[in-house]
Amino acid sequence: MPTDIPQIVGLSLLWSAPVVLLGTCLLLGLGRLSLVMSTVILVLIPPVAILMGVIGVSGYMFTDDLKRTATVLASVAIIAIPAAVLLGRFQARRTVWERQAREQERAAEQSRRELIAWVSHDLRTPLADIRAMAEALADGVVTDTVDVSAFARQIDRDAVRLSGMVDDLFEMSKINAGAVRLERENLDLREVVDEVIAGCAAAAERADVHLRPVLPNSPVMVDADSRAVSRVLTNLVINAIAHTPDGCPVNVEVGRAGSYAFLRVDDAGPGIAEHELARIFEIAYRGTSSRTPRDDNGLPAGSGMGLAIAEGLATAHGGRITVSNREPGSRFEVHLPVPGGPSVTKDIDANAAARSRTRGDHAPA
Repeated sequence: MPTDIPQIVGLSLLWSAPVVLLGTCLLLGLGRLSLVMSTVILVLIPPVAILMGVIGVSGYMFTDDLKRTATVLASVAIIAIPAAVLLGRFQARRTVWERQAREQERAAEQSRRELIAWVSHDLRTPLADIRAMAEALADGVVTDTVDVSAFARQIDRDAVRLSGMVDDLFEMSKINAGAVRLERENLDLREVVDEVIAGCAAAAERADVHLRPVLPNSPVMVDADSRAVSRVLTNLVINAIAHTPDGCPVNVEVGRAGSYAFLRVDDAGPGIAEHELARIFEIAYRGTSSRTPRDDNGLPAGSGMGLAIAEGLATAHGGRITVSNREPGSRFEVHLPVPGGPSVTKDIDANAAARSRTRGDHAPA
């Protein structure tokens, strides 16, 4: 057995280095190792390398000191391996969570920048129209009574559009801040459908679209804010009208399934591309040209936040919105909890969830 320090160091390195190299080769060569196996190899490399170094220095003399050393290393490995596996899994999950949080934050920041740029662009158009027509009226360029009335009506329409966009921005800011205040009551969804269809009848008539309510004979009660639910359904119905061809129907159905009630809006449009379903509730997202909303027949131009607002208000109720394609068209379905029932997000048919929960808006709701 060597006694000089240089000899001990040399033999230790000579006998432990192959263990380290072998472990490194295993980790690098077997790239598809599971997290557990990788952690076990990492934990085993130090004690096995130490043991081999001790054996090399001892000159294969299995003395009591060597046995005690081997026993200590084995005992440490028995404790260290399970602990390392558990800690490794925890660290991996935390790393994944942190990465997802950073990605979500970057996506949210990008969405905010896009929203500001998009809304700023859309605000300029009605503002420019109002300014041009107001200057024409003030300078006396337009004096004919008919033209003056037409200019006044256009200014009023642009002002209403601007007011709607500002209201949507305010509503969206409250949703994002979690500051939505709901005045809950026992609400019959059939009454909401009647109210919304009456309010959207003029827009549907101008677009030559038929609104068809599908209502059960018995009440469908939910614990919800009537104003918020009405806005959700209005946004979905206007969205459906904007994407439905002339002469086709838009069905608005009410029902109950298990522990939740639903509002279902079916349009007869071109449907939604599968790769766009995950983005359909993003703010200001409009999709491909096939889903570009009509800009004629007097339909509201919208703020690009209608579907995002609808999803936010549904979520504030403990509910959710799903979207899927049908033949023809697409289906938006709002799920709301019934009085005394659990949150919809905890008790919902997975087959109805045909899209992810990212926000977006592809229509002028």
